[in-house]
Amino acid sequence: MNVLAIGRKARAALEASGGVARPLAAFPDAPYFEAAGEIVWVGSKLPARHPRAVLTAQPVARCAEVSFGALPGEAWSRTMPARVDPGVVAGACRRLVGAIDRVGAPRGFGALLAGVTPSFPLDLAAPRVRALAAAYRADDAQTVYAASRALLGLGTGLTPSGDDLAGAALFGRMLVDRSDRWRVIGARLATDACTASHAISAALLADHVAGETFESLHALADALVVDDGAAALEAARTLVALGHSSGWDMLTGFAIGVTSGVTGEVRGEG
Repeated sequence: MNVLAIGRKARAALEASGGVARPLAAFPDAPYFEAAGEIVWVGSKLPARHPRAVLTAQPVARCAEVSFGALPGEAWSRTMPARVDPGVVAGACRRLVGAIDRVGAPRGFGALLAGVTPSFPLDLAAPRVRALAAAYRADDAQTVYAASRALLGLGTGLTPSGDDLAGAALFGRMLVDRSDRWRVIGARLATDACTASHAISAALLADHVAGETFESLHALADALVVDDGAAALEAARTLVALGHSSGWDMLTGFAIGVTSGVTGEVRGEG
């Protein structure tokens, strides 16, 4: 199988596995495989670059072992910006949320950014999201952990909305606060997700905590750091296109982590 592009984590995993990736027993029809104990995301039409992504020249059969030949010499990887003014980032994020109607029609937990209640069944979990925002406002890592833990596994889809939101919230908080405590509780949550959710979601949550995730989320972070409203809007539009609601769930979580609020608690401030 020819590889057109590859992420850093995927390349390391395939090098360790001798270029072999096997379907996940619990998700045989998913575009996620296992290589040397790591989850890799494989396909010819992947919607985004990611450290675990393997973009192939041909479609990949999802229920069978895949063998890759020569891997690209270059591997995609991103890290968080080194220099960040938390006030600038928070203010830029609030302005983005204030213009959420320009991003698109919200799905999943994204409804909270527009000040409305999410559709069933996420409407039942909205109080848990508000509890998470309150925990971030209080700057209480242990309460953030408990509130995040309560969201794991909630929602439909391959990656539950609660997982996407909780992971992106940590990514957002770590963008503006590099304290080790966020990494510590993030590692605990990634471990918890293995049983509260599943292995794929746990791996993606761990990537958020490591500061290496979807390209569009990194692009959004970069735009907010330099207070580039146009670039932030474009990155947000690209982000929310991911999955059925995954991108919106991540945008909502990211905004909570950066600004410590949702809906009216974010809009109109700064």
